[in-house]
Amino acid sequence: MYAILDIETTGGKYNEEGITEIAIYKFDGHKVVDKFISLVNPEREIQPFVVNLTGINANMLRNAPKFYEVAKRIVEITDDCIIVAHNAQFDNRILKTEFKRLGFGFKRETLCTVELSKRLIPGQDSYSLGKLSRSLGIPVSDRHRANGDALATLKLFKILLNKDLNKYIIQDSIRLEPKRQMEPNHKRIIEELPSVTGVYYIHDENGKIIYIGKSKNIKHRINQHLTDTSPKSKKIQLLVAAVTYETTGSELVALLKESEEIKQNKPLYNRALRRNLFTHALYSFKDDNGYINLKIDKADGRKNPITTFSTKQSAKSFLFKAIEEFELCQKLTGLYPSKTSCFNYTIKSCHGACIKKETPESYNERINQLIKKNSYNNQNMVIIDRGRDIDERSAILIEDGVFKGLGFFDLNYQINTIDVLRSIITPMENNRDTQHIIQNYLRKNKKLKIIHFNNL
Repeated sequence: MYAILDIETTGGKYNEEGITEIAIYKFDGHKVVDKFISLVNPEREIQPFVVNLTGINANMLRNAPKFYEVAKRIVEITDDCIIVAHNAQFDNRILKTEFKRLGFGFKRETLCTVELSKRLIPGQDSYSLGKLSRSLGIPVSDRHRANGDALATLKLFKILLNKDLNKYIIQDSIRLEPKRQMEPNHKRIIEELPSVTGVYYIHDENGKIIYIGKSKNIKHRINQHLTDTSPKSKKIQLLVAAVTYETTGSELVALLKESEEIKQNKPLYNRALRRNLFTHALYSFKDDNGYINLKIDKADGRKNPITTFSTKQSAKSFLFKAIEEFELCQKLTGLYPSKTSCFNYTIKSCHGACIKKETPESYNERINQLIKKNSYNNQNMVIIDRGRDIDERSAILIEDGVFKGLGFFDLNYQINTIDVLRSIITPMENNRDTQHIIQNYLRKNKKLKIIHFNNL
């Protein structure tokens, strides 16, 4: 659990500042579960430059509660939370100073979004909240007011959670939360999970991830893990201390995140999933007569396939449909070995490439249509899919045929340039597994929205 906060102060000498406004959003990693926003009478003078910066003046604070009147609420809303702030060292120091004046020791673990941003979003011109928000497309209202800055920090933190492929933030959170140190209650773990599409992480008592998976129904899948009697499930059941998750909305995003994060984190019980996700591939070659032939073969990393498949049978099924859709020759696709014409020619479904009746140029044009449709080699495009909320969409970026990464964007914030899109993308590795995942998903989901760069 996190307490995302921002504090405005009077300014002045070190450790003599007073709080003029505070905003706290209690965030469970997915949604805000509580919030507290209040002006505070600092009982001291506000520096003129602070008045000009924030717009908060003495008249506004005359009837505001004093710190001792809001202290209990601050303690309650931050209890068992990690405090998250932009320049957390400053906000934490101010809070500790105010509580010390009341004779109360205030101690919370902290996370700084400045430091996290430098680690997870390197190369920014500035890490100030305002400039970082603009570069990431985060809308900010009421800049230099506690509520506006706290909301911007919350949105930034959500982006950082998504970009944290090694799960440093989540693992540290579980390790530090006191309630996680108790013997886990499997029923409680399951009850706290949603029935949504996403990626889930099974942690041991030290917060370390021991298993990563994806599911269209996380609650149901974790219930299977914690009730199954297989040897692997029993080992997981003995070690599990907590389960965290990330909703993705899109199954494609979940598949890509699962693949990437298993490779990054190498969980103990994901060994079987580290192998390639596909066994067979579709290749093309030109024969002596100039016709492009297709061939299903075992996947070979040294060759460049049109697309890949999990089984040989799924590859053959795809090819049979492609023959019908593009009016291809069974013989030249390797599905009808023959020294003469293919069967489809006898029923007039093949134009006669098998007996050189159709010209190579005419036949190859349809083959190239199939290749272009089922391979994103050399293409620049963005695949748009479901987001985590109704007003959000996911974006998978491919540049020059290379998978670059994925991210989420608000429908209210228009993506109109490739530079804006790159700023929200979490970079990921392009490998044969990701190519297979994307191509396989595109084959099964014909109605996906795809934007080519010349439309951005």
